[in-house]
Amino acid sequence: MKLYDYILSPSCYKVRLMAALIGVKLDLRPVDFHPGAEHRGPELLALNPAGSIPILEDGDLILTESSAILVYLAAKAAPEWLGSGKAEEAARVQQWLSFSGRLTANLGAARLHEMLLRPGDIGALQAQGIAALRELEAGLVEQGLRGMRFLAADRPTIADIACFPYVALAPDGGVTLDAYPAIRLWSRALRALDKFIEMPGIHRLHELKPEPQIEPGEA
Repeated sequence: MKLYDYILSPSCYKVRLMAALIGVKLDLRPVDFHPGAEHRGPELLALNPAGSIPILEDGDLILTESSAILVYLAAKAAPEWLGSGKAEEAARVQQWLSFSGRLTANLGAARLHEMLLRPGDIGALQAQGIAALRELEAGLVEQGLRGMRFLAADRPTIADIACFPYVALAPDGGVTLDAYPAIRLWSRALRALDKFIEMPGIHRLHELKPEPQIEPGEA
């Protein structure tokens, strides 16, 4: 499988992280996203007319949306990451996959504005990102009351991988995570997974300061 990849892209990192966690080898094809805008050049537009990355090639199959790529990798190599198949859990996975698109649109856009000077109303993007973080925090607290540490189940699923990168990198867009203890503990749980890999700005668990322990309902 070939991944058209940009090392600083959270969406590309989702795919690299998922592949690492489930032991799938990817052939990484670096893309000059910035400043070269190679993703909008003729070669990559022929693969993805939307002009975005990641792009995954597996034989004749081409996938261009990170959530779809996560589903594909899990279905091929580790179906337990798709959830149990029970209706409630399957719905939760799909709900958070959809939610991850909103994170890209607000926290991701704020990060691009601050780091690459992309146009946008930074105040509005940050406000939307904060609203999304509050929603995520509430969802994690509810899961904690059910005795679960992750978004859709008592174990990680593709829903967690879909949401994690843009949340972890929110400070790059000027949005702090200090007010969200459940999110910070969830992030630590993901960073503690066997075979977790880094990207610039997302370090391994042992490089983080200890988090205070919280009881369900305190957040």
